[in-house]
Amino acid sequence: MPSVSHRTQNLGTEHAFVVLAEVNKLIAEGRDIRSFAIGQPDFVTPGNIIEAAKRAMDAGHTGYTASAGIPELRRAVADYLLRSRDIGYDAEDITVANGAKPFILYTLMAVTDHGAGHEVLYPTPGFPIYESQIIACGAVPVPLPLVEREAFGFDLEVLKAKLNPRTRLLMLNSPHNPTGRTLTREELAAVADVLRDYPECWVFSDEVYSAMVHDGAFASIASLPGMAERTVLLDGASKSYAMTGWRLGYAANRALAPYFSSWMTNTDSCAGSITQWAGVEALTGPQEEHLRMMESFTRRRNLICEGLNTLEGLHTLRPGGAFYVWPNVSELCAMTGVDSGEALRKRWLYEANVAVLADSQFGTPVPGEGHHVRFSYATSEENIEQGLERLRKWIREAKG
Repeated sequence: MPSVSHRTQNLGTEHAFVVLAEVNKLIAEGRDIRSFAIGQPDFVTPGNIIEAAKRAMDAGHTGYTASAGIPELRRAVADYLLRSRDIGYDAEDITVANGAKPFILYTLMAVTDHGAGHEVLYPTPGFPIYESQIIACGAVPVPLPLVEREAFGFDLEVLKAKLNPRTRLLMLNSPHNPTGRTLTREELAAVADVLRDYPECWVFSDEVYSAMVHDGAFASIASLPGMAERTVLLDGASKSYAMTGWRLGYAANRALAPYFSSWMTNTDSCAGSITQWAGVEALTGPQEEHLRMMESFTRRRNLICEGLNTLEGLHTLRPGGAFYVWPNVSELCAMTGVDSGEALRKRWLYEANVAVLADSQFGTPVPGEGHHVRFSYATSEENIEQGLERLRKWIREAKG
């Protein structure tokens, strides 16, 4: 039998889906699991968006579109980015894809060359697909540690030390998965100032949780002087409009848009035509349901943070955005004879019927940072309360 490539054999994964399969198997066996593992809104897509998709089908919009996306959606995205970030893009600067994730690959392929020693800085802990795609594309992954003493920001001096003439891309994610950390305009301005000495370094700004800022206003590095030209701004409909299964993402960058379109032609041809018309409605139609969902995430953030901080051996910072919380469980691990976040995750799943993700599922844990787990609070307040009570009971019993 012919062999499989090393690139494919070593390809990383997104562990949220691995754990989701594990949880679904247990549920199918009759277990009652309270899951905080998957980052998926528990809302149904707003009705006006569903109706727009039906109208698109009835109107015959069921064929191929231009690889970059339909003009109506590209214009709607440009208008949305002007409203939400005060950045002036033309419709031609926008490219649409089947979800936001493809643009990780497209950006890496557009700005790095395989085997050339081009380095890519990425946050750790962080979205695991960053690292797996950097390696698959033949670039050099350079982790940028996020540390608890900086409220899970990165040390600017560490960034300066890691940048060099081989650096081709800096990946940012704000609000951040898994910590919920949200970068301020002042912090982003400091990063932009550092990058002025590295004109060959692009920025990949993952802003898929931009509508989920709980405190203060969202800030994009692309809105700073001189940064839009060198920044790939990434956003999508999955989280903000409860459209995870629709698969709709978009990226903005004037110079790279034609290349992203070429990559779309080479891979998916185009995003789903019906989904694109639904996306037009999402961005231009009534926003009341969207705003209610966003308000509910803030209430859930408050509920889960208050509850977690009452559990013995555990403490958490309040995330500024997204729908994740990243508690430190080092003391709890020591109290209960558990040697890692992953071991704790397994015990919680099989002994307490509570599903979370472990720090090791978001990259190699940062030395000296202890053990952490991730809760997604994209679930009901009732589930949050029941999950917290199960953990309270488990801690009481596991202590002996």
